[in-house]
Amino acid sequence: MKRNILLNPGPATTTDTVKMAQVVPDICPREKEFVALMRELEEGLVKIVHGDLDVYSAVLFCGSGTISMDICLNSLLPADKKILVIDNGAYSRRAVEICEYYGLPHIDLGMPMNSLPDLGKIEGVLQENPDVALVYTTHHETGTGLLNPIREIGALVHKYNALFVVDTTSTYAMRPIDIAADEIDFCMASAQKGIMGMTGLSFVIGKKAAIEASASYPKRSYYCNLYMQYEYFKQHGEMHFTPPVQVIYAAVQALKEYFAEGEQAKWERHKRVFSAITAGLKELGFQIYMPDEIASGLVAAALYPDDPNWDFTKIHDYCYERGFTIYPGKVENMGMFRLCALGAIDEADIYAFFEVFKEALAANHVAIPLKQR
Repeated sequence: MKRNILLNPGPATTTDTVKMAQVVPDICPREKEFVALMRELEEGLVKIVHGDLDVYSAVLFCGSGTISMDICLNSLLPADKKILVIDNGAYSRRAVEICEYYGLPHIDLGMPMNSLPDLGKIEGVLQENPDVALVYTTHHETGTGLLNPIREIGALVHKYNALFVVDTTSTYAMRPIDIAADEIDFCMASAQKGIMGMTGLSFVIGKKAAIEASASYPKRSYYCNLYMQYEYFKQHGEMHFTPPVQVIYAAVQALKEYFAEGEQAKWERHKRVFSAITAGLKELGFQIYMPDEIASGLVAAALYPDDPNWDFTKIHDYCYERGFTIYPGKVENMGMFRLCALGAIDEADIYAFFEVFKEALAANHVAIPLKQR
């Protein structure tokens, strides 16, 4: 099977064994055999973040990572309470938009996209708004490569007795996460990213007691209700509505491969890949948007060079035709593209990419070393 190297922020490059795990005999997802598979998957997802299975549960849904954001925000807010969104990137901005669409009472705490959030300002908002029941942030803003300090934020949130919900879609099963030690009540991800599965399956991992408490909260969605899905799975071992059957098989295989590689070994591999990416970019003269000390170690956002011959689409197409995918930036009014240390790739793949990338620059008459604005 042709192997493409995806340097976009998801979906990830997958192994052939994960791809082929989808080729199974047709099965009704209500069969006991499939129910056992779902239980195995649910428990494995909790174990990745070192969760106690008596305390935490993984709740599965069909959809991309955004569905988990929707579910947490609309399901975990009690009546007459507010959400505080720490908004310093494109994906935390998406959380604000979800709140706006549902008409959820919220505070949009906007902060710069290229620096860590101000903990003093966060605490000030919590002090002034005792009706904040849920604080939401993004662990890794893939638009820029910023890594937010979730443990420090979580400690503040719990000081003021609120629930801490973290979008870990772009760190789960990549950077090590300990859900309790990192002060997280709920985190989330999707199968096509950290576990290196296939698209179409997302999951929320959180405290069972908090999910059960949400049974009495206002019902704002039918399909995207956390308690409904959790309770149905608890009673039947099944998703309430038809699951993505073949994608589940691929996810189970992906989990086996995750645990076989090991949490630390996988993180070391991602770090090797990221180091190769940043070294390659800097060698060519690209400027990386996010300072090293606050970067995630997973995404490098490179600023466009000051060259009239630079054309991202042409560079992308040249690389794509040769099996490498690069991705545009996510910061308004700033020309940049992103390379991501994601998926079943290693540093040798990055060395091969930069050979093709250099060819693309030369073919388009982009001068090397690059000139920056």
